[in-house]
Amino acid sequence: MMRDAALLRADESARHSMIGSQVLLDLYECEVDRLDDLEWVKTTLVNAAVTAGATIVETVFHKFAPWGISGVVVIAESHLAVHIWPESRYAAVDVFTCGSNVRMDVATAFLTREFRSRRPMQRCFMRGDCIPSEQVKSRKGARRR
Repeated sequence: MMRDAALLRADESARHSMIGSQVLLDLYECEVDRLDDLEWVKTTLVNAAVTAGATIVETVFHKFAPWGISGVVVIAESHLAVHIWPESRYAAVDVFTCGSNVRMDVATAFLTREFRSRRPMQRCFMRGDCIPSEQVKSRKGARRR
């Protein structure tokens, strides 16, 4: 009975393919003194994308008053996004990719190092893994590159 259930799950996963993967990165206790510096944050996220092998399409960043920054680096493979609470020394980062060429581990290590987080926490998710694989293949070719 257990073997049949395992075979059913394997057969089901063979008929489905994931769209992408996503990492949520909580950077607590950031030691960098530039958390409210718009240009530094933008440059850091762009450099994380480039270092990870992503293709940059566009960037949008906004500085809030009295403090805080939100921004996104749109990449051909999806996005890197950040929201920063400098008064709490905290940055919430989202790295999402539908491309196999983007090294998410490189991006998250780069950001953790640059923000000098003393307590990084990372959660990883597979996205779109319940879509039949034939739909994933046809849409991937149409949407990217």
